[in-house]
Amino acid sequence: MKKIILPVIALFLCIANPIGAKAQKSAETQTKVDAPQFKFKDGDTFDFGEISSGPDAIHEFIFTNIGTQPLLIVDAKPSCSCTTPEWPKDSILPGKTGVIKVGYHTTKAGPFNKEVYIQSNAYIPTGERRFTIYIKGVVK
Repeated sequence: MKKIILPVIALFLCIANPIGAKAQKSAETQTKVDAPQFKFKDGDTFDFGEISSGPDAIHEFIFTNIGTQPLLIVDAKPSCSCTTPEWPKDSILPGKTGVIKVGYHTTKAGPFNKEVYIQSNAYIPTGERRFTIYIKGVVK
């Protein structure tokens, strides 16, 4: 009789408290946060491809605040002085868009791969302290 009761109890516990439902619920909670959050229209990396030496190459990273709170960018620091970022100084309200403009000085020939580190109040799913966007290409 004990051999039958234990499997029945185990089956009842699995039905009453499914593990899959717990995992799904925790995944949903992780994506819904009460904070501002970046979503870049074309991703966080832009490839200029091959560009000519001369005037600065410029790309505009368009983003939307998909969070629930106003997003404020405090600073945007380039990985080197050959890259110049411009960012909105005012808060970006939830559902609204903003632009981070990144310029690259094309005076030096060769490949480049640069970062711009964005310090803000945005939630970053990876847990990092700042959000990073990237530019790359080859100056001919």
